[in-house]
Order: sequence, then C-alpha cells, then structure tokens
Amino acid sequence: MVIGGIDVETLAQQFGTPLYVLSETDFRARARSFREAFEEAFAPETEVDVFYAGKAFLSTHVARWATEEGLCVDTASGGELALALAGGVPPGRIGLHGNNKSDAEIQRALDAGLGRIIADSLDELERISTLAVAAGTRAPVMLRLTPGVHASTHEYIATAHEDQKFGLSLTPAIGSADTDVTQTDPSHTAPASAADGAPAGSNPYLGSPAWTAASRALELPGVELRGLHAHIGSQIFEPAGFELAAQKLIAFLATLRASYGVELPELDLGGGHGIAYTEADTPRHPEAIAQALASTVKQACADHSLAVPRISIEPGRAIVGPAGVTLYRVGVQKDVQVEAPDGSTVARRYVAVDGGMSDNARGVLYDADYSAVLAGRRVTGEHALSRIVGKHCESGDIVVRNVYLPTATARDDLLAVPATGAYCHSLSSNYNYLTRPAVVAVADGVSSVLIRRETEQDMLGRDTGFAAA
Repeated sequence: MVIGGIDVETLAQQFGTPLYVLSETDFRARARSFREAFEEAFAPETEVDVFYAGKAFLSTHVARWATEEGLCVDTASGGELALALAGGVPPGRIGLHGNNKSDAEIQRALDAGLGRIIADSLDELERISTLAVAAGTRAPVMLRLTPGVHASTHEYIATAHEDQKFGLSLTPAIGSADTDVTQTDPSHTAPASAADGAPAGSNPYLGSPAWTAASRALELPGVELRGLHAHIGSQIFEPAGFELAAQKLIAFLATLRASYGVELPELDLGGGHGIAYTEADTPRHPEAIAQALASTVKQACADHSLAVPRISIEPGRAIVGPAGVTLYRVGVQKDVQVEAPDGSTVARRYVAVDGGMSDNARGVLYDADYSAVLAGRRVTGEHALSRIVGKHCESGDIVVRNVYLPTATARDDLLAVPATGAYCHSLSSNYNYLTRPAVVAVADGVSSVLIRRETEQDMLGRDTGFAAA
C-alpha cells in the first residue's frame, strides 16, 4: 500500500506504530470541493462560508491547509481556538462553539476579534453581552437553535432533537405565555402582517427558549445578532433532515422579521455529512449535498419573501475523515468458536494490534464500524473471518468488528484501517498508560510530522512522584 507516494512499511519503520497517516492532497481536495460546490450552488443569490469543523481533527498545519483552500475554521474550545490562531487563521474567519463556554473562552474570542460566537443558551448570551460591554466592543453572535429534527444516526451524535444538551429549542415551554413580546413591550412594534401570510402577532415560537433568546439578543448591549445556526448531528447520509432543519430556521427568520422588522443576514446549516467507513456506507458527493440544500433554502426564502441570507456550513469529518489511515502492527492471534446465525459453530480469529481504543475510541463509544487490510505485503490464499482488537484491558476494545484477513497474516504484519482522519486523534487517550501516536502528513512522496509521538516522559511527567524519581 502506498499513500501520498510513500509505501506504508517505510512510514511504519520511520515513525513507528500505531501511526496516524494523513494525506494532505486528499484533505485539500475535499476542502476545495465543498467550497466550490456550495459557492456554485448558492450563486448568484448569496455567498457561502465553509467552516472546517476543527473538532474532527485540528493541528496548526491543518488549520493552515484549510485557510489556504479558502475555508474558515470552527472551534469548540479555548484550546482549539489557540491552535487555529497559531496556525495563522485570520480571527475574522474563526467561529467559537461550545455548550458551556467559560468567561475566559468568551473573553479570548472577543480579544482576538473572532468572526462569530455561537451562543448556546440564554445564560451564555447574557455573559457575552456583559463581557463585550466591559471590553468596549460588540460581539458577533449566532444563536444555535434546536429544530427538533431526529437525524438517523447514533443517539450520542444526534444533536437536534429536544432531549439533549445543545441549543435553544423552538418548542414553547409548558405553561409559557402565548402573548407576543411585540404586543407587551412598547419598545417593539410589529408590522401590519407577517411575511408568511399569518395574522400580525401570530407566532408559534412564543414562550420557546429560541424566541426568548432571539428577542433578548436584539436588545442586549454589546451583542450584534448575525443569524441562526443549527447542527442536526453527525455521520448522516439522508438529505431530509438537513433540508427540514433549513426550512424551520428560515420560518423562524420570517417570524423575526414579522415581529421586529429585522432580517438577519446569516444562516449556518451545520455539518454532519457521512463518509464511507465500510462498503455498506453510501456518502453523497459535495455537489449533491450543495444542490439539494440550495434548492431547499432558495425555495423556503421565496415562500417567506426573504432574501437568501449568507450561508455557512461546517463539514469536518467529510473533509478529514477519508484523508486519514491508521497503521498497526499485528501481535497475538487466537481462534475462538462462535455461534453462527444458523446455529452452527464457526471459528473467528482474534487479531490483536499494538493500539486500540486509546487511539480510536469510536468503536466503544458509538459501535462504529471500520474495515482493514493487510498493507505491508501482498498475500494470496485463503482468508478467515477476523476481529481486530486492541491491547487494552477491556473486552469492548475492538478496532474492527468483522473483517476477512488472509489466514497467512502473521506477527509484525502491518494492518491499515482507513477513514480514521476524524475523531480518532481528537478522542485519543492514555488509557492503560499507552502513549498517543504521531500524526504524519504525506504528499507527493514527502512525509512530515504534524504531531510528534507522545513519549512516556510527556505522559507521566505530570505525576509528581514520577517527576521526582
């Protein structure tokens, strides 16, 4: 197997295993394809910003690649923000997410002059206002709304249904007043009729957290309400959820205009588009995603007589996931007898590798499935049903649940697990005190270390007794 012009055995010998290998060429091509597809789909009505979702995987080099391909960068913590700034991303092209931002993180965003802060709660909105006023500035704010869309993905990465921690619900609270703020607050004046033809003052969002926050954001000092944001989840293939969320946000924009006479200029449709981890996955191309969303947004805006706002999206996994491969060395192998669906007994080979859930936690977290191939040498002959497992003290430490590997697979052979560029390094840990792997970029026959391999001194140096010894 050759990646970026370098055979994997050479990479493994030079940098050790486990090893994250990232194709710079592939990353750049995917980033560029999303930007070009969405710019073309929404032209000429509006412009588009593509925010690379740094939580999938972020380093200073990756931040620079994204910027050079015309992307912005989305961060979800002070640490991710620090990396984006160190990578040379212009502050105006950085967004800050997070459901529980500290005052220090908000202050850092204000001091750096970030292009947007995505407010996740009314409490946070008030704190942004207080800090912005104290700093003598105005914070550019997007409100993250929860549109009530149930995405077809794992429960832990679905983020737009009601019963979860993110965003501001569009659903009115039980027992909330059904009177429009424009009818009770003399500082606001509603226009004669709503854009969607509903009677003046008719508002399905009254009493909802989303409406309360939007109303408050329009009057808070130090807050410049730029627009609305929604993210329905992750690793999603079907287009319907994205389109429904867009329609709901645009209807909310129309109601805001009807109540306050203001058209917010921006709309962020989030990310979460799925990739192929196995042959069973059928991801959509950026062009298809862009055309479908553009058609929905343009039609919904026309239905409400709204100008199409500036659009932004946040792909992360869809850009970096397929660009990454993890290399492992084979260790112990053993055969166990398991019961087949027809009641018969078959053998399954357990193939242990020198990493596991510390470098890829997605299996134990989300039942995520992967594939694998014997990568260091060419082998012919029979294959055996195999399960690739790690070296951790957990029976759930499974890297690939079911895969056919050559029966000739031997100790020290090299295995490659593709599509590991997203949420593998980001979720890595030191469980059982394993050091975290290096991340190496490859392009045109040249390799370079993005993140060096962790040493035992790095890992154990915070233990005061170890440091003293």
